[in-house]
Amino acid sequence: MIAGFPLMLLIGILAPSLWGLAAAWIMLVLGLLLADAMISAKLTGFTAKLTPPALLYIGARDPANLVVSFESGPLPARVEIKLDTGPLLAPVPLKGLRGWDSREHKIDLPLTALRRGNAEIGALWARWQGPLGLARKQVKQPLGVRIPILPNARWVKQEAVRLYTRDADFGIKQQLNKGDGSEFDALREFAAGMDRRAIDWKQSARHRNLLAKEFRTERNHNIVFAFDTGRLMSEPLDGIPKLDRAINAALLLAFVSLRAGDRTALYGFDAQPVLSSNLLHGTAAFTQAQALASQLDYSANDANYTLALTDLSGKLKRRSLIILFTDFVDTISSELMLETLARLTKRHLVLFATFKDSGLENMLDAPPDTAEDISRAVVADTLLDERKLVFRRLQRLGVHIIETTPDTFGSKLVSQYLEIKGRDLL
Repeated sequence: MIAGFPLMLLIGILAPSLWGLAAAWIMLVLGLLLADAMISAKLTGFTAKLTPPALLYIGARDPANLVVSFESGPLPARVEIKLDTGPLLAPVPLKGLRGWDSREHKIDLPLTALRRGNAEIGALWARWQGPLGLARKQVKQPLGVRIPILPNARWVKQEAVRLYTRDADFGIKQQLNKGDGSEFDALREFAAGMDRRAIDWKQSARHRNLLAKEFRTERNHNIVFAFDTGRLMSEPLDGIPKLDRAINAALLLAFVSLRAGDRTALYGFDAQPVLSSNLLHGTAAFTQAQALASQLDYSANDANYTLALTDLSGKLKRRSLIILFTDFVDTISSELMLETLARLTKRHLVLFATFKDSGLENMLDAPPDTAEDISRAVVADTLLDERKLVFRRLQRLGVHIIETTPDTFGSKLVSQYLEIKGRDLL
């Protein structure tokens, strides 16, 4: 309609008597617009049915099946759809649907979970144009779909299968349990190549044959996973909260330790303790461990290490391996943590597990193009030096440390656990 205004203005100047052509042009465009709206697909005939997965795992992508159909009337050449996914799911890109099969179009939409909780897909938006391209119709269909988001047990199972099917580089296969520990298993006849220190001279004299002791890996150790659910651990790391990455790694180690005969417990805290479980035993308890981990919620409070770790120490009656999943910023914020860990290491073995601060490393390695880049690099270098200072103080206390990237966090944790058991530190 606007495109015809210059011509209508020219006609009005040169031939004022033909002014009616302007009104005719406007009526023609309005008529075409109305006709395009009438012959295009009807809003009342549009239906959409979304079949989501039963549950989602944090950080994983699963498809949701969407069926779009028009019950009657003409079919549009192209329909654009958009899901209202909410804050717990990654936005699904706008999709354009073409082609119809029995008046239906089926498509799988990828759903990626960003945080744990109950995700809700509130509505689906759809729009299409008429055959003339003048009218556009838009419809909103409420869905009200709710999907629970849990820790990534799928990744845990895949990693566990990979660990137990590859060569036993870390001594995790069942047949290698003998000879690796300190618990007496049996006597056998001494053979060439065996450790002479294992010879039992009293039994050898009694049986008049050279006998040696066989040992096996000690079982029934207490493994406690202590999660800091506070502000720093609730921040995202490569799109996924640090807490969820820690939970995934802990579940992997829980699967390995439960299968190895050890007992595990989960403990969560922020400003105060929020979760404390009993010791779990046996591979069947892994499902319960997953359910307990799902109860760890995000918090905006700072962690109170003194209250939480003192409370945890009071509940443990036996020497245990305590794996602390947490993070810190500088030496000032870690003072109370260091004091509490110093008391905790007198009775228990502590493993400090955290992630590398990729943000600070990126600032330090960034090209110094501007004065602001230089200032950021100096501040990042200072904070990284303070971080190393805290790690050195932890090592002097006898605390084992894991600091790595999210991709290798689970495997490093399992390797450290197996090393601790291999050295009989518990």
